[in-house]
Amino acid sequence: MHGLRMLRAMTDWLDILKGQRQEGKHTRRAVDKMLAEPAIAREQVMALFAALEKQAGFVEKLVHVLDEAGYEPDVVASAERLEGLYAELAERVAVKAKEMQ
Repeated sequence: MHGLRMLRAMTDWLDILKGQRQEGKHTRRAVDKMLAEPAIAREQVMALFAALEKQAGFVEKLVHVLDEAGYEPDVVASAERLEGLYAELAERVAVKAKEMQ
C-alpha cells in the first residue's frame, strides 16, 4: 500500500509541476510583452524582477524539499526545469533593468 501512495504522490506532483510549467510559459509571454513595451518604467521592471526572483526562490526551495523527501528523479527534474524557467526570466529582466540605468 505504501508504494501505491508514493506512486500517487509522484503523479500528483508531476501534474502540479506540469501545470506550473504551463503557467510559466504564460508568464514568459507576458514578460516578453512587458519588456518590449517602450514606455515601461524602470520601477516596473524592478518590480517584475523582484516577483520573478521570489518565484524562482520558492521553486528552488521546493526542489530541495522534493529531493530531500526522496521523490523520484522525474519529479525533482521537473521542479528543476521550472526553477530554471523563472531564473532565466529573472535574468532577462535584470538585463533590461541594467540597460535602463
